[in-house]
Amino acid sequence: MHSFLLIGQSNMAGRGFVNEVEPIINNKIKVLRNGRWQPMYVPINCDRVASGISLAESFADAYANDHDVEVGLIPCADGGTSLEQWKEGGLLYDNAICQARLAQRTSTIAGVLWHQGESDCRKGLYDTYAERFERIMAAFRRDLDLCDVPFILGGLGDFLKNCNLKSRWNLERETYIYVNEALKKIAVNNVMTGFVSAENLSANADNLHFNAKSLREFGIRYYQEFCRLENRDKVFADKYVEDDLFRLDMEKL
Repeated sequence: MHSFLLIGQSNMAGRGFVNEVEPIINNKIKVLRNGRWQPMYVPINCDRVASGISLAESFADAYANDHDVEVGLIPCADGGTSLEQWKEGGLLYDNAICQARLAQRTSTIAGVLWHQGESDCRKGLYDTYAERFERIMAAFRRDLDLCDVPFILGGLGDFLKNCNLKSRWNLERETYIYVNEALKKIAVNNVMTGFVSAENLSANADNLHFNAKSLREFGIRYYQEFCRLENRDKVFADKYVEDDLFRLDMEKL
């Protein structure tokens, strides 16, 4: 089984309304629940009562069909969480590591899907986002031995400029664009790391969460970026892992 760690905040957990899209029925997709792989059902990531459709479903469906393997999803996203809450040694980080290690007993983690940033759309947070996230990503790679697997980072939606909760994240100046710039920078500067644009995707009425149809599309975009990284960066990742300087840097974390 190939598994994927799902981390970030509410748009990774998924807030799409179930009745707005056709269900994905694929018996090759499993979800880690209570330490066991169980057949997928929605919501995958039950972090809030509002949990619903997520991008992970269409991603897993495409992966399972193309690779002809069972796919395991490891849901660890938590709505409303900041990058500070995801740092190494925090509760969210430790929970994700614990769940991922359980998954590694019976599967091979093939990638990590990340979507987060709405909670960091404030000056003093977005301008240090790249360096802070790179430390978190490096720690995940080290602690789970994931140096050669893709990390896929999703962009924030343009609809945030019309968010009904602007004051919560100081969105009146469209500061989400700076988080997107940071995510793109991270993808460019780190091997086996990709950025997925949210351009032209739509939101629920709150203009904060992607709607169900857009989440289906977003999951396919994540999968396409995964395939691109797999084909383009594998040779570089192999060299990266073998490099003595890289090993030295990881030991310092």
